[in-house]
Formats: sequence, C-alpha cells, structure tokens
Amino acid sequence: MTVEGPLLGRATRIARVLAKHGLQDRRSDESTRERARRLRTALEELGPTFAKLGQVLSTRPDLLPPEVVEELASLQDRVQPLPEAEVVAVMEEELRVPWEDVFAEIDAEPLAAGTIAQVHAARLETGERVVVKVQRPTARDEIMRDLGLFRLFAEKAGDRPAFRDLLDLPLVVEHLSASLERELDFRQEAANIERVTRIVAPYRRLGVPRVHERLSTARLLVLDEIGGMPVREAPAGEARLEAARELLDAYYLQILGEGFFHADPHPGNLRWWEDRIWFLDFGMVGEVEPRVRALVLLVLLAFWREDAAFLGELLVILAGEDAPADVDMAALEDDLARFVARFRVGSLRDLQLGPMLEGLMEIGLQHGIRAPASLALAGKAFAQVQLTVAELDPTLDPFAVFNRRVVRGLVDQALSGLDPQRALYEAQKLRLRLTRLIDAFERVTGARPGPRLEVHFRGTQPLERRLDLLARRLALAGTTGAAIIASGVTAASSHAASWVPTTFGVVAGLFGALLLMDVLRRSR
Repeated sequence: MTVEGPLLGRATRIARVLAKHGLQDRRSDESTRERARRLRTALEELGPTFAKLGQVLSTRPDLLPPEVVEELASLQDRVQPLPEAEVVAVMEEELRVPWEDVFAEIDAEPLAAGTIAQVHAARLETGERVVVKVQRPTARDEIMRDLGLFRLFAEKAGDRPAFRDLLDLPLVVEHLSASLERELDFRQEAANIERVTRIVAPYRRLGVPRVHERLSTARLLVLDEIGGMPVREAPAGEARLEAARELLDAYYLQILGEGFFHADPHPGNLRWWEDRIWFLDFGMVGEVEPRVRALVLLVLLAFWREDAAFLGELLVILAGEDAPADVDMAALEDDLARFVARFRVGSLRDLQLGPMLEGLMEIGLQHGIRAPASLALAGKAFAQVQLTVAELDPTLDPFAVFNRRVVRGLVDQALSGLDPQRALYEAQKLRLRLTRLIDAFERVTGARPGPRLEVHFRGTQPLERRLDLLARRLALAGTTGAAIIASGVTAASSHAASWVPTTFGVVAGLFGALLLMDVLRRSR
C-alpha cells in the first residue's frame, strides 16, 4: 500500500513522532504505565485529531489496560477557536440564509472549542436563548485523513510488541472509525437527544435541552441554552436529594431497561438549573443489546448475593462465542470471591457500581474472557454517575434504588409471602443453567451447529445409565423451579384461592426433596 502527496508528509510526521517517543520498539524493562505515558505524549504532539482519537479510546477499558485508559483520559484536544467569519460561513451554508434572518445575536467568544466543533451562545429572532454547535470546516477531511493513516499504521506496526502488548489495533481502528463517523454527523446527536428525552420524561428532577430541529443539520446543532451552575454546586435541600435518587434510577432504566444511555455523564456534562439536573453533550451514547441487559441484571443480583460461582458462569456466557474453552472455573471463582468481598457495604460512598463492573471485566480478561464492548461503556458511565450521586447524597443506598427499579418492577411488587429478590434470582439462575444444558445436549446430538461437546466419563457405568440419571435430575429440578415460581405468582394474585399457592409450595417441596434424596443416594 502506498501513500502519496500530502498524506506522505503526514505519514512521515507521524512516524517521526512515534520514533521520538520510543513507540516503535518495546523496552524489556519498561512498565505498562511508562509506555502508556509515552503514548499519551505522542498523541498530544501529533495534534488535535490524534488527541481526539485518544479520548475516544479512553472510553474502552475492554480494549486497553487500565493504565492506558487512565493516561488517555487526561488528553485534551486543545485547538485555536475558529475566526468569527469562518463560523458565520458554516452557519449560513447550513441554514441557506443570512444568519441575521435567524439569530438576533451570536456571542463572538465561543463557550468551548474542540477538534470537531465549537459552541457559541446566541439569541434567536424570537428572543429565545440558545447554544449553537458549529462543525469546523476542515474537521471531516482531517479526521478521515488521519483515520486512513491510522489504518495504514495498524497494518504496518500492529504486530510489533510495543503495540501488541498495549492494544488490539485492528479492533481499535474499527471502533474509532465508527465513533468518529457518528460524532461528525450532528443529526445523530440530535436523534440521541430526542431518545434520551423520552426516557427521562417521567423524572421531574431530570432534564434534557430541546433541539431546534428546523435549524439543525449534519454540521449545525441548535439547542435551548441551559443556565445554572455545575451539578456539584447544587444547593442543599430536598430537590438535591430527589435529583440524586432520580439520576441513579434513570441510569438503571437506561442501561437495564431501555438499553440506550448517555455514555459520558461526567460532571462537566451535567448542570443544575431550576431545581433539576440537565444532561449536556450527547455525542457519545451507548447501546446494550437485550441479551446483555438480562445478564447484567443477573450480575448485579449475583453481587448482592455474593455468589462468586454464578458470577463466573455469567462472565463466560457474556463472552458468547468468544469465550475460551479451557477456562479454569475454580481459579476464576476464587478471584471473583475475593473481589466480591470488597463490596460488602451498604452506602453509595463505599459501593462503586462502575468500578464493580470494570473490575469484573478486568478479572475476566485475566482469564481470557472478553466481555461485550457495551458492558465496558456501561461500566464507565455507572462509575461517572456514582461519583456525582455520591456527592449529591452520600447516604443513598444504590441497591435500595435498584430494588425499586428492577426487582419490584419485574414482579409487580408481589410475592407478599416470599422474598421476591431471592425467588426471582434463583428462578432466573435455574432457567439460565437449564438453557445451557439444553444447548450442550443439542450440540452433542448434532441438532445445533457448532463445536460438539466432548464428554468424559469416569467409572464403569454405561452411557445409557448416565443419560437416564441426567434426565431424571433435570426433570426434578425443572418441576421444582416451576412450582416455586407458580407458588409465588399465585400468592400475589387476588384471584387465586389461598390453597393454590400452598399446593404449589407443597409440590415444590416434594420434588425438591426427591431431587435431594437422589443426589445424596448417588453420591454415596
């Protein structure tokens, strides 16, 4: 592959900077922290576009070691503000009319200036105060040029130890391309704003600025101006405490319910105004697919139950087809048990939900298990929200909020005679394990494509007796679980006679006892 013209000069410049910072070869006695620091300084020297690339990478703890994520998070895309004439030129090109036909005034001094855009305060002809996000005229060309060179660099240097030990370059390039393409189209950000607006509409202490759709395009975004103060400076009082609870609850809803969330809720993107928390900057959002949402719910419940063994199973299931076949489950469980023990606390100041998920993924990676990218982004968002909520209300119990949002919602505040959390948790745990057993059996018989399960028997019992034993225990376990769930549901119903849940409870107890007797008899 060849590079010609201006690209050649840029490529030469990149190579020179990387060599200057010693990133072409790995030093045998060098720590990951030191290599991460040199990578950050090289990206800063290469200019605003590469600084932006580093910022995007800092949101992916599943792709990079923690030391690299921490270093890249400190990158700043420092750029000179655009001259007023260039700002006006872009606005008029997008609006297709003179700016005076739309705006009564535009502040010449930008509120913020970055690699992709800069933001100005303005007032519409109607008198409404707004903020205008204007894309830099050269942003797309510069970013696409550097992305092309980054791909070329990944091809040439991706196998060098200095980079291979730090990150998976092809995966990084793929992620960067997708993220920056979305950020370059402000219509995508407008759609993100509208979607988050619908999600947080029920919360009276949360707000999202309104998009002026008539004035917004792919390179121009006009929003209502949000005044107020930084969220951490919110005055003490009932509104502040309510807002803290609603902010945490809204993130449970976004991530576990809707599967769509504001992915960069650091304090700079949250404002306190009119007794509400307002979300700003929707360029970065996350989406969690339904399968992962259901498993994350079980992960949180398993943490609450301190069930390290089941957490290990969930990590393997989350990895899906990418899960290694030779995971040492005993060692994984030991690592998880020690990790879970650190979170035996009751207040939000001590219990950090983001680090909890991030720590889980880090342990998984140590055992060759890579969690979905959406979970990594959700963990980072949870971590940022936790810091803000802890300052607003240090006494707030996150699992109390979780209980109201998820558990009670799922069982409709029912199961009055039982522990709803435990019943739901055990039922979901049983269902998941039965599903995995059925999947494995279908692969054995060839009913499902994929690698066949290898079964190694010890002892002299014939295969037929083994299968018969497995089928009997599955039937007993399935009947017991179904009876437990039926008992709970009918107990919560106002239409079922009192003897119905009792009968189901007796059936559950009977079949559970039969299963226990069978296990004890066979283990002798």
